[in-house]
Amino acid sequence: MKVDAVNSKQIEQFLTFELANEVYGVEILKVQEIRGWEPVRVIPNTPSFIKGVLNLRGSVIPIVDLRERFSLEHSDYTQKTVVIVLCIKHRRHESFVMGIVADAVSDVLDIKVEEIKKAPNFGTQLDTRYMRGMHVYKQNMIMLLDVDKLLNPDEVDDIEAISDIGSFE
Repeated sequence: MKVDAVNSKQIEQFLTFELANEVYGVEILKVQEIRGWEPVRVIPNTPSFIKGVLNLRGSVIPIVDLRERFSLEHSDYTQKTVVIVLCIKHRRHESFVMGIVADAVSDVLDIKVEEIKKAPNFGTQLDTRYMRGMHVYKQNMIMLLDVDKLLNPDEVDDIEAISDIGSFE
């Protein structure tokens, strides 16, 4: 019985999703919900990767397009496009709710912590600060994101100011 308790602490669950023909993963405990794409209210003078805000049960939730955040090629939103609503922690904030745009949701995987490979250092050509590590699953490389690092503190402050606009009527 004690062995199972130890092993369960060494396994984490990740929600995997597709983005520009690559597979990414986020800790399932950070995921609040998954929604289909719907038009957002555009907020002027925000970075291009912030698509706008959505009404989530009366709260204003900023939506971040990871394709733009990661400098990937643009793609039109389709019926498979989803918004993954995340609750992140940030050093100046207890928690912060935001949505990320993904091409499609794939699966929920149980991953042993010791099977998570450290994110490789590609020098200045590829920004790996958002990555927690990598995992090989069925011959596919899954990039595991550290969602708490998707935004820097100043960006969180700016987005939180947008979220304080008020609730939707």
